Amino acid sequence: MFDSVFVQIGVIVGLAAAVGGLAQLLRQPLIVAFIAVGILLGPSAFGMVSLRSEIELFARLGIALLLFVVGLKLDIHIIRTVGPVALASGLGQVFFTSVVGYLIALMLGMPHVTAIYVAVALTFSSTIIIVKLLSDKREVDSLHGRIAVGFLIVQDIVVVLVMIGLTAFGKAGEEVSPTWEALGILFKGGAFLLTVAVLMHYVLPPLLHRLARSPELLMLFAIAWAVLGAVAGELLGFSKEVGAFLAGVSIASTPYREQVAARLVSLRDFLLLFFFIELGASLDLGMLGAQLGASAIFSLFVLVGNPLIVMAIMGYMGYRKRTGFLAGLTVAQISEFSLILAALGLSLGHLQQQTVGLITLVGLITISASTYMILYSHALYERLAPWLSLFERKVPHRELDSQLSANARVDILLIGLGRYGAAVAANLRERGCHMLAVDFDPSAVQHHVRDGYLVHYGDAEDPEFVATLPLTATRWVVSTIRDIGINQMLLQGLRQQQYRGRVAVACSSRRDAKKLEQAGVDLVLIPYSDAAKEAADQLMRLVAVEVEPEGGVV
Repeated sequence: MFDSVFVQIGVIVGLAAAVGGLAQLLRQPLIVAFIAVGILLGPSAFGMVSLRSEIELFARLGIALLLFVVGLKLDIHIIRTVGPVALASGLGQVFFTSVVGYLIALMLGMPHVTAIYVAVALTFSSTIIIVKLLSDKREVDSLHGRIAVGFLIVQDIVVVLVMIGLTAFGKAGEEVSPTWEALGILFKGGAFLLTVAVLMHYVLPPLLHRLARSPELLMLFAIAWAVLGAVAGELLGFSKEVGAFLAGVSIASTPYREQVAARLVSLRDFLLLFFFIELGASLDLGMLGAQLGASAIFSLFVLVGNPLIVMAIMGYMGYRKRTGFLAGLTVAQISEFSLILAALGLSLGHLQQQTVGLITLVGLITISASTYMILYSHALYERLAPWLSLFERKVPHRELDSQLSANARVDILLIGLGRYGAAVAANLRERGCHMLAVDFDPSAVQHHVRDGYLVHYGDAEDPEFVATLPLTATRWVVSTIRDIGINQMLLQGLRQQQYRGRVAVACSSRRDAKKLEQAGVDLVLIPYSDAAKEAADQLMRLVAVEVEPEGGVV
């Protein structure tokens, strides 16, 4: 019965839904639940997943759409802001992790070649898992999210070059030399980028304008473009991830990117389910028992050492310790590329099966643990902040704004420049209000600065950032963010700074409104409800004008 592809897919989806529901009930991450489903269905348990090629196909499609959506959200102008730190953090973390990991492997008695493989495998983090977690937390557009995505893409490029080098080393004596192989990759990479640039400027905008007349055709083209980009990346010797990412970047400057991204999210999440299940099903737990000691040591290094390396680099470059900490947590696991690298070493005769089992076990431990660390990153930071000052300069110049001062006069300090916040800001500006706006999206900050607003980058959840605001001369603090958790953290930060002005906060429901009122908020805004009430009041006023007292129409 389980030889049928349809039956297997049905069992996988049904079991994933059941285990996912249980995980949600227990408040556990869905990613860990889906990996557990893969282990249950794989050779370590029931062995029900045998048609791996079909599941792998769904997984690869999900990966392509995930990186495509990330590329869609990339503002090219932001590269000038996070490009240098992404490059420095990515390359620096790869170098230092490789060196320290190599020394640890030698101390554990591993041969030099094996130690090199293990050390390199520890350096790469999972772009797919991290982007999924950041997307779920709505932090891809934050400063630390953009930096993290940047250095993860740098890591993906490095791992491709490493695998090319190892393959060339394993084929020593054949007609193609490693030098020519590397030059060929550089040439193809430059041609790929040039082609993308030409398409995004001259071909795709008019094409999408025509396709947009049919939303269904626009979505079909977007999916096809993502998959073709992934195929191009793979055929050129890069990864599917890099190709799909560049495909997204190529249409990120068009007015249709938000529509495409919003419609692809559900399909992306469904297909990514198969990636996590495939990852769990590929683990053979029976081979891992002898590696527990070494895997614990390497896992501890990845979970603690990798974030510390990133924090040190970002702190040196002038970023605040909170930004460095949140970005650093994204490298606290090894990636699927690490497992691919181990499999490559095995096929070339450089590694033995037990080493592959060791890397696999480290992957299982770090992926599971880092998922919790990222999901609860803000709570972790609150506990560890007093000990993290070592990773911050006395003046973190990258995140300070000379426009702010403790004595600046501010009528309203507006936090959040999304759709609602931007509309509120525009109306306040029309009324001549002396306003300071704050947002954690660097692109939103740059956009409003160009429009003449006084705007500062910052995160309302960070009590240390709240302490830098000109609260003594601020009459109102207005948060247009509808997340009650963020607003509760903001209120806590304001209380810590003994803010004596008034507070207005937005929320999504009456239940949240009651909680905020009990917490001492002076004014609660419920955007959709307030807008609907205002619209109804205006309509009733117009009806009252048009209808005579007796009920007849004028």
